[in-house]
Amino acid sequence: MNGLEILISNASGLPIYEQITTQIKQKILSGELAAGELPSIRALAKDLRISVITTKRAYDELEREGLVCTVAGKGCFVAARNREWIREELLRQIETHLEKVAELAAQADVSGEELCEMLRALREENEP
Repeated sequence: MNGLEILISNASGLPIYEQITTQIKQKILSGELAAGELPSIRALAKDLRISVITTKRAYDELEREGLVCTVAGKGCFVAARNREWIREELLRQIETHLEKVAELAAQADVSGEELCEMLRALREENEP
């Protein structure tokens, strides 16, 4: 499957096409999947033992988001990386997580200063 590892969980509350979309999107955003060819819809469906319709729906969603492009007769490809778009997407994800953090902090009566200190400590732990 061109080294593309996707795990489908029947226990997940997410539909299969969303699981595929999410995992491919994460691989593209992390740089694990660079610009290039993806497995064909049929090949991915066969490898995952799912319907071609489900795989097509996942690829269509990725194409709508601008992450992949389909070339008739040639296949589906990871779109050339658009650094600005990727940064915006990652910033959006950070904001979503920070909204949840802000809600929890308010519930726990944690000050903004304490939050900033926690974030600094976490960043230091994760810096190379």
